[in-house]
Amino acid sequence: MTRNRAGTIEPETCCASVLAAPLSEGQSEDLARVFAALGDPVRLRLLSLVADAGEVCSCDLLEPLGKAQPTVSHHTKTLAEAGLIVGEKRGRWVWWSIVAGRLDEMRAALAVAEVPT
Repeated sequence: MTRNRAGTIEPETCCASVLAAPLSEGQSEDLARVFAALGDPVRLRLLSLVADAGEVCSCDLLEPLGKAQPTVSHHTKTLAEAGLIVGEKRGRWVWWSIVAGRLDEMRAALAVAEVPT
């Protein structure tokens, strides 16, 4: 977290805008991992289901995705490794939620830098 000039605390972003300046090797690896995770239609749908619910049990993802538990587990693992969702094991199942701010970081990485007028 960083404090801006107005004194408001803001989360640190992972990456500079791809369009504003060259990325470091670490930044490009991080972005590539996230965009690769988002490059699958099942994972995009899964991410939208988690975002809509706020928090969702893996068991409640099977039917809407039309996939078996091992497949859902594979996709949630991929999204978690990309830092997009986080899971908490409760008994037999994992409950998933969106990592706050992570999607905003990805949006910012694709933003065009504003040119002063």
